[in-house]
Amino acid sequence: MDERLTTVAGNPERERYERMWGIPEYRAISPGEQLATIFLMQAKPKKGAEVTDFGCGTGRGGLALHRAGLNVRLTDFASNCLDPEVREALGDKFEVADLTQPLSWHSEYGYCCDVLEHISTADVRTVLGNILATAQHCFFAISTVPDHFGPATGSGALHLTVQPLSWWREQLSALGALVHWAQEEESYCWIYCTAWKDVKDLIDGRINISPEMLEEQVLTNIRAGWQMAQPHLQQEREVVMLAGGPSMNDFIDDIRKHRESGAALVTMNGSYHWALERGLTPSMQIVLDARQFNCRFTKPVNDQTKYLIASQVHPDTLAGLPHDNTYLFHSGISETAQELVREKYGIFHPVPGGSTVMLRALPLLLILGFSKFRVYGFDSCLAGDRHHAYAQTENDSEVVLPVRCGGRLFYCAPWMLAQASEFREVVGLFGDHLQMEVTGDGLIRHMLETGAQLASGA
Repeated sequence: MDERLTTVAGNPERERYERMWGIPEYRAISPGEQLATIFLMQAKPKKGAEVTDFGCGTGRGGLALHRAGLNVRLTDFASNCLDPEVREALGDKFEVADLTQPLSWHSEYGYCCDVLEHISTADVRTVLGNILATAQHCFFAISTVPDHFGPATGSGALHLTVQPLSWWREQLSALGALVHWAQEEESYCWIYCTAWKDVKDLIDGRINISPEMLEEQVLTNIRAGWQMAQPHLQQEREVVMLAGGPSMNDFIDDIRKHRESGAALVTMNGSYHWALERGLTPSMQIVLDARQFNCRFTKPVNDQTKYLIASQVHPDTLAGLPHDNTYLFHSGISETAQELVREKYGIFHPVPGGSTVMLRALPLLLILGFSKFRVYGFDSCLAGDRHHAYAQTENDSEVVLPVRCGGRLFYCAPWMLAQASEFREVVGLFGDHLQMEVTGDGLIRHMLETGAQLASGA
């Protein structure tokens, strides 16, 4: 039996519950055993599905799920909680762990009965967050009344958080969980939920500044008289695109080889500096983000680089750029701005695409006549704790969510999931007009190789 006691050593409640499990009467009733059928009816798991029994206690609930054909993992912070029958059958599936600490595994389902009411109110959200991050679909059974056993045995109250269903739903909602089903009875409540949402529930590609400020920036930049990106005839030159993801660092020699063989090198946002630092001169730098602090993406100016800049950017992003090598493109602007473009340039060429610079860069480059793309760093997921191939501090504190895709588990910020979802749409619109090779082992490459869809929590 693998008992990783280091995760529970600092929890003062552990010794109390190990004493409780030494009282035969405390083992008499196993809510997890009684509620296994309710869980199976709600979750409808497939045979062999992975399920974690959080705070398993006697383990009889986990044993019932095991006998139903599920692949069960048991965890509790009391090392002596399992019944002998359960220890014999599932002892190698048991791990001692503290639910107030992050857990090191993931499973498709979580089963948590007669546990949360034992958690101090101050720790409830931490425990819920750890469980929701570990299991994609979670079943909770929670007592809503004070306990009698603890006071009767001189052990003090065991139910430290006594709250109705509405309160528990508020805690789950605050953590971003979606409740599929809930039921409240006289002394308990049941909840079946998930926090692993579909990408379209997480982000919708909205601009990250106010509409008024965006409009002001668009009009200011159009009036400044910059050149406008124009459609070109198709050309055969290959384009190497640096999308900025962590895997870019694994292909420096490959990128250099293709650049030296004559491929155009297109950078976006911070990959511009990444390339310059490695002696790689970008053919084009593309910037989409409208926020002022991203003016750093066009500094220092390189006289061998063409700058393709969305008209929505802050004017500081355009400041100092050479007029003969700088071109505006429009990624969705108001009717007023469109009329101004037509007035100044005679024609309006909108660039369709998604909410990230990569998903605008592909259609933009197609308009410019390019159709052969070799893409580096288009991961749309984290590699360990790295979100980019370089430091980008504004992304350091982002929420990280697990997502299953084609049988694999990836960790993504919400914008990464949005990008992956929108990429399917971009490929649907333009896939017949481009040849694209995506390197690395990230989410986008996996989607292309397997035709996999992002998990929708179904």
